[in-house]
Amino acid sequence: MTRMNSRRVVIVGGGAAGFFAAITCAEASPQTEVIVLERGPEFLTKVKISGGGRCNVTHACFDAREFTTRYPRGQRELIAPFHQFQARDTVEWFAKRGVKLKTEADGRMFPVTDLSQTIMDCLLRAARDAGVQLRTHTVVETVRRNDDGFEVNVAGSSTPVHCHRLLLATGGCRAAAAGQLAVSLGHTLEPPVPSLFTFHIETAWLRGLAGVSLPDAEVSVPGTRLRERGPLLLTHWGLSGPAILRLSAWGARILHGLNHQFPLLVNWLPDANDHSLAEHFQSLRESQPAKSIVNSPAPPLPARLWEQLVLASGIGRETRWSALSRAAQHALIQQLLRTELSVTGKSLNKDEFVTCGGVRLSEVNFKTMESRICPGLHFAGELLDIDGITGGFNFQAAWTTGWIAGRAMATSA
Repeated sequence: MTRMNSRRVVIVGGGAAGFFAAITCAEASPQTEVIVLERGPEFLTKVKISGGGRCNVTHACFDAREFTTRYPRGQRELIAPFHQFQARDTVEWFAKRGVKLKTEADGRMFPVTDLSQTIMDCLLRAARDAGVQLRTHTVVETVRRNDDGFEVNVAGSSTPVHCHRLLLATGGCRAAAAGQLAVSLGHTLEPPVPSLFTFHIETAWLRGLAGVSLPDAEVSVPGTRLRERGPLLLTHWGLSGPAILRLSAWGARILHGLNHQFPLLVNWLPDANDHSLAEHFQSLRESQPAKSIVNSPAPPLPARLWEQLVLASGIGRETRWSALSRAAQHALIQQLLRTELSVTGKSLNKDEFVTCGGVRLSEVNFKTMESRICPGLHFAGELLDIDGITGGFNFQAAWTTGWIAGRAMATSA
């Protein structure tokens, strides 16, 4: 590898985007030597743990423009790429290679085996069948642009790897250092901040309900436009679930600016309002006046959660419906529709590791994923300042940008 093969492509990063680009390039241009360099001991580590080990491959939304509305960052830039390669193409790509995907009720798509290993095996097999060279334990220290391509310097080797085309697909920039190769070639990084995280809340009664879940709730941050509705999960440290994760994605920079300490409003009954609840409580006064309020949960709230919301509103455990005062009723309605909790911190969602930030999008040509600053350099995946909400959207961005980059490198390598 001391001299450059005039048709050699090097891909730094052995994750979803890097693999998809490598396979696409090698299949489209068999005469091109394609090499994937992965710093870790194995490839596709994020694919392996995604979706609790099932791999949420994509999302069953087949309208390109609608699909882009799930990206807090990158929405506009992804419209054209998704017209080239979208979720339907991903489903067909895996089907042609013997992997069938299934759609769950919320639109997430998984392999029918429910095993991420199925996706990993498919990608590894496709890469090897296409002749892609796969190298682990290979740390790229520096990259230098020269007249005929790139010189890639690897730790522990005095001989650089030369290539005509270079793809950086090193994943999300959790720290600015992760994007240093891009910076060294003239690019700008949008500051990395966490996205897709859960909320730490110290409120004792809430933490005591760990494991309780709701199919539908609304969460919002006062003083901002941040508002999301969906499933909610109560945990030992606070709140999680799709509604929280989506809120954290859309509010990544705002919440980072607040040092992840802010008030959160929870509407536990988003289909109800003050008037409908007042009418419901009046009917209970009339139909079961002797029954204790804590033992009369309002559907669909779990009994344990209802009990704690009643007590948190200041109503005594022994209070019966016949004794519910106007002031106590108002306090209970407020608690059900507008519980205010203090968020004191965050935890990254273990299945996603998504980061907001990365290579500035205006510096990339999304028709080819090629740098507008450094000819011959391409990008794919989360190294770009693109991130989606939970549900398969981040993987689809990886497949799409990898496919486009792979095709472009195949025709120009």
